[in-house]
Amino acid sequence: MTPSAKPRLIVVATFAAMLALALMVLAGYFGAHSSFLDAFSHFRVHFAIAAAALALPLLASRYRLTAASVLVFAAACLSTAPASMLGFTTPVEARAAGVDGQPVYRLLQMNLRFNNPTPEKVLSLVGSTQPDIITFEETSQMWQEKLALIAHAYPHRISCGGTFGATILSRRPFAEGSEPRCFGSGTLATAKVDLGGTTIDVAAIHLGWPWPFEQSWQIGGLASALEALPQTAILAGDCNATPWSAAVRRVADLGGLTPMRSVGPTWLYIKLPDFLRFAGLPIDQVFSKGAVEIHSAKRLEDTGSDHLPVLVEFSLKPGRDEPDGAARTATVSLEAGVETRG
Repeated sequence: MTPSAKPRLIVVATFAAMLALALMVLAGYFGAHSSFLDAFSHFRVHFAIAAAALALPLLASRYRLTAASVLVFAAACLSTAPASMLGFTTPVEARAAGVDGQPVYRLLQMNLRFNNPTPEKVLSLVGSTQPDIITFEETSQMWQEKLALIAHAYPHRISCGGTFGATILSRRPFAEGSEPRCFGSGTLATAKVDLGGTTIDVAAIHLGWPWPFEQSWQIGGLASALEALPQTAILAGDCNATPWSAAVRRVADLGGLTPMRSVGPTWLYIKLPDFLRFAGLPIDQVFSKGAVEIHSAKRLEDTGSDHLPVLVEFSLKPGRDEPDGAARTATVSLEAGVETRG
C-alpha cells in the first residue's frame, strides 16, 4: 500500500461507518413496521452522536455534501430527543402534590438484578422511602428470602415467573374479593389495591430484550391482559425498551395507557462506572390512565443493580366513576397465560 493510499482508505472507511450509523438511526423510525427495525431505535441518540462525530472530519473531504447532510439529519434527531438523554435529568414534576386535598401515594419501581451483591442497600432504600406500592423485577430465590424480611411492612404481595419475573408488594390491602394474577409466564403481575376505599389496578412488567430476542412476541402474548386493565391503573416495570420505541408505544396503546415522561437513563452496563450513566438507556417505564395523576418522579441512588430505582408520587383524581374491573378482567383468556397466586 502506497503512503497516499492509506489516508484515502481511512477516509473511505470513515464515510462507510458514518453512512451505516445514519441508516441505523433512520431504520429506528420505522420500528412500528418491524421489530427488527425497532431494535435500532433504542440507541437512536448514541448512533446519531456517533454519525455526527464521523461526519465532522469528512467536511474537509470529497464527501463533504453527504457529511453535511448527515450532520443536519443527526442534529434534527437530537433536537427531538428527550432532554433527559442529553444530560438534563431534572425530576419529572406535573404539579404540586396534594392538590384538591387528595392523598399522595408513592410507588417504587426497580429491577433488582437477580444476583445483586448488596441487597441490604435495597432494603434500606425501601425503609427510607417507605413507598405504598413496590414493583420489582428479577426477584430470584435470593431476593425472595431477602424480601421476607420486610413482609411485616408489605404483607400484600404477588411474585410471578421466578428469577426474571415481576413482583408487586403493597402496604395497602388488595381489594376484598380480588385475586392478584400472573400473565405471560410471569412477565406481567397485576393486583387490585385498595387505596383508602378506592381501588386501583397495579401492574408490574418485565419484558425481554428486543429483536432478535423475545420482546415482540411477549407483548403480543400480553395483549389481552393489557387490554383488560380497568379505567384506572398504573403499570411500571423494566420494559427493556426506550420511551420513543415502537415497543413502548405498543404497550401503551394496548392498555390505553399514557407513558410517563422519562426521568433519564436508568440502565447502565453493570461493569461501567456510574459517571457514564448519561450513556445508559431509559428503559424503566411507568404508565398510567384514568384517575391516576402523577405528580413527580425521580431516579434514586445506586443500590447494586444495573438499574436505578425510580420513585413516583401520584394521587387519584376525585369524582371519577370506577368501572367494573372484574368484568373486564374476566375477558382475559387462559391462552394469555393467566396464573393465580394465593
